[in-house]
Amino acid sequence: MLLAAVGLATSMLAGCNDDSALPPAGKYSAFSGTVIDRATNKPLAGAVVTVDTVLTATTDAAGKFTIAKVPSGIVDYSVQANGYTVLTSTANTDPGKPFELDVSLDPSRPH
Repeated sequence: MLLAAVGLATSMLAGCNDDSALPPAGKYSAFSGTVIDRATNKPLAGAVVTVDTVLTATTDAAGKFTIAKVPSGIVDYSVQANGYTVLTSTANTDPGKPFELDVSLDPSRPH
């Protein structure tokens, strides 16, 4: 019985990574860009870009990020980094087309 339960759980988890269950690639957009410090114009490494509260990417040393499979249509996004004001906004992505997002974050003011 336990062996059957483990086998079922394993097959269910394996199905989580099966892209065949997802809509065709034409239904997605790639969401990518650069995050910089508005005051210095230098790239921000480690900033977190979140789309629709579930898709995330962290910027690299050059401030660049990519989220490959963003559903097309209107999406909410936020960009945050330690020591900076959080930016939130909305974008309209077209199916099968990349969406470029270049963001400048303001350093937050101490309380």
